[in-house]
Amino acid sequence: MEFESTWAELSTVGKVRAGDGVTRLFGSSPERELVNWFRGECASRGLDTVTDPFGNMIGWFGGRPRGREGVLTASHFDSVPQGGAFDGALGVVSGLAALDRIRDAGAAVERPIGVGVFVEEEGSRFGQACLGSRLATSALSWSAARELRDAEGVALAEVAEGGESALLEGVACAVELHIEQGRQLDALGAQVGIVDRIWPHGRFRFEFLGEGNHAGSTPVDQRRDPVLPYAKAVLAARELASAPNLRATFGRVLVHPNSTNSIPRSVVAWLDARADGQAELDLLVADIIRAAELAATEGSVDLTIAVESMSAESRFDRRLAERSVTHRRSVTVSSCAGHDAGVLADAGIPATMLLVRNPTGLSHAPSEHASMPDCLAGIDALASLLRGLASTSDLALDTP
Repeated sequence: MEFESTWAELSTVGKVRAGDGVTRLFGSSPERELVNWFRGECASRGLDTVTDPFGNMIGWFGGRPRGREGVLTASHFDSVPQGGAFDGALGVVSGLAALDRIRDAGAAVERPIGVGVFVEEEGSRFGQACLGSRLATSALSWSAARELRDAEGVALAEVAEGGESALLEGVACAVELHIEQGRQLDALGAQVGIVDRIWPHGRFRFEFLGEGNHAGSTPVDQRRDPVLPYAKAVLAARELASAPNLRATFGRVLVHPNSTNSIPRSVVAWLDARADGQAELDLLVADIIRAAELAATEGSVDLTIAVESMSAESRFDRRLAERSVTHRRSVTVSSCAGHDAGVLADAGIPATMLLVRNPTGLSHAPSEHASMPDCLAGIDALASLLRGLASTSDLALDTP
């Protein structure tokens, strides 16, 4: 693969106008275009491709694993609305590029190497982050997931066949390459980062229910306006998460009926909360909830809160991380963002992550970017790690 030209072509998939980000929701035409491209690339390399009932895929070089021997690198193609082109897709394309380097070098491998794609990592359509990998590892059951619905009311069962997944049978270890989501590496002068852990994080749904009314004829002191307690909750979250080890964001909101000359009847908002430790996260969320409840009481507005997802801290395999330090400009960092590799690690599959430097620090945004030299350095590090893992009969990793 000529990576630079391939990336130039693929990075525009899902972009409508110049300057826009990419939108590749699970099951949409742009996401399907990339999945079909991946399937074709696997076929052209003679890889043994496996797809599970949810749409997750792995192309195996050296045949499917027999026993727990496979070395996997995988990421995702789906994006947030108007997101960055690198998020997820870079890891998949780099996986194929790294495999090509190993094959072109004529390296002898004792273990099958797999390049994979997980679906709905962002959770932008069905609200559950890392949905594909959670289903593949049975961290989430199909019976619990099948009735998840998108904004149009379409159930997951209408998009995915569903059932039981055998996709990860035979996987001995996994590594995910991803663009950095932050700017730690640039500050440290490093092209590649090795992730030791992922912060715990969760998503919470707040519904403020007031009373719809006329914006002109209703005096302010007679209103039950749900926007006011929502706004106070946003300000409280910002103040409560001001410490460097905390994050709190109300990033999505639906106002009903969303009319200029009407007092809204309801506001539904989603809180994304993260912290450098579970106790810190629990305290942060509890404080935000208390502030929202107080604001709702003061405004005579009803409030219901639901936990939509919660992910504990994910710790990556120490020895696998040590094997990843192959590039002279690499450092060890932690990730505030969740990833499929974290789900695999939580399921007992030894895993680690490589990050490619993002000098702007922007992510989930159109300006997300990594330079071509840094992308190629990431591919170098990934190829070296995969080759080393696949060329030994004894992985000697921490996780049983």
